[in-house]
Amino acid sequence: MDPALAAQMSEAVAEKMLQYRRDTAGWKICREGNGVSVSWRPSVEFPGNLYRGEGIVYGTPEEVWDCVKPAVGGLRVKWDENVTGFEIIQSITDTLCVSRTSTPSAAMKLISPRDFVDLVLVKRYEDGTISSNATHVEHPLCPPKPGFVRGFNHPCGCFCEPLPGEPTKTKLVTFFHTDLSGYLPQNVVDSFFPRSMTRFYANLQKAVKQFHE
Repeated sequence: MDPALAAQMSEAVAEKMLQYRRDTAGWKICREGNGVSVSWRPSVEFPGNLYRGEGIVYGTPEEVWDCVKPAVGGLRVKWDENVTGFEIIQSITDTLCVSRTSTPSAAMKLISPRDFVDLVLVKRYEDGTISSNATHVEHPLCPPKPGFVRGFNHPCGCFCEPLPGEPTKTKLVTFFHTDLSGYLPQNVVDSFFPRSMTRFYANLQKAVKQFHE
């Protein structure tokens, strides 16, 4: 992928992510519990939904980031039940890459294994926030693979935000914006993401405790 085009695309995605983060209008809560809130609103990118998760994780932003960051050999594949593999297709800079993520079957195997090819940008902000910003791309080195349905992530990612006065806690805001593709009943998709996101937070908290205490 052309580095200049990748840089331009990724910065546009990061700006869109900031808009999602700041925008409080139109969100409808669909699941709450254990300190985690998941809400949704219709996507303007595809005929589906944009999901937003918010919760407090006990751990510093760096510790939380270490568990969620997109990295080969990273911790994510060790604890996230929805990630079976992660690889770098093209490394563009130390904060920008094209990646392939594979996921297992889900929802009692109604959702078969998927894979996603994304342009991913990592950003750090002056207040200590760390963010991942991703969107789907096509790449000649990663055509569709047998055994996987190719899904498409629209602008998505997360913000690991420090909590003022509480250095051992992190506010984690996540955005899931995924077209799973294939022939799936909409009610299966609509029920899968809220449940999956609440489990994501619970499993992440266990991972931070396991790997950083």
